[in-house]
Amino acid sequence: MEKETTEEKRNEMKETGSMKLDSNNRKHNVRLLTIIGEVEGHEAVSGNTKATKYEHLLPMLAEVEDSEEIDGLLILLNTMGGDVEAGLSIAEMIASISKPTVSLVLGGSHSIGGPLAVAADYSFIVPSGTMIIHPVRSNGMFIGVQQSLQNMIRTQKRITGFLAAHSHMNEERIEELMLNPTELVKDVGTLLEGEDAVREGLIDEVGGMSHALRKLHQMIDEK
Repeated sequence: MEKETTEEKRNEMKETGSMKLDSNNRKHNVRLLTIIGEVEGHEAVSGNTKATKYEHLLPMLAEVEDSEEIDGLLILLNTMGGDVEAGLSIAEMIASISKPTVSLVLGGSHSIGGPLAVAADYSFIVPSGTMIIHPVRSNGMFIGVQQSLQNMIRTQKRITGFLAAHSHMNEERIEELMLNPTELVKDVGTLLEGEDAVREGLIDEVGGMSHALRKLHQMIDEK
């Protein structure tokens, strides 16, 4: 029976990057969720690109909320952007979970990774981790009419509004960093390293795995 359980955990980790952490001395059942590479939306990304499928994540997040066996959620992030609608849907799901949630940015959290990081109740970033804030991009054909521009502006507002609502930054500062022309090569936007992201109020604290798990266990105990 134990061998079957171990095999199930391995398969779950391989297929979805998710597993249950239940061997701690506090007897807490923590769901570990990894969001890596590009967040895949309605269209599949290149076969050579690491991708996280939102149709995998949404049911798992629903399970976290519904299951009496799961006490909290730990999210590991190392993203390179992706589909805005898919990323925001995942972020909104994380934000709406009533159980304690903690995110940890490892490496990079680009574009839509920002909302995913701040959606948790408490967020960490490793010292060498980065948050890149830049405007919304559009792939494929783009019709150059006023309505297209307005739609891009509304989409951008949804992202800046979410970041402001779930972090300690205001929309004006987010937009200022987003449109900064001096930071990135051949692009506008801002790269915030670990300490900078905390200083700006985007992320709560600099720390690693031990800090994130300790905080999550503390929040579960308090709840």
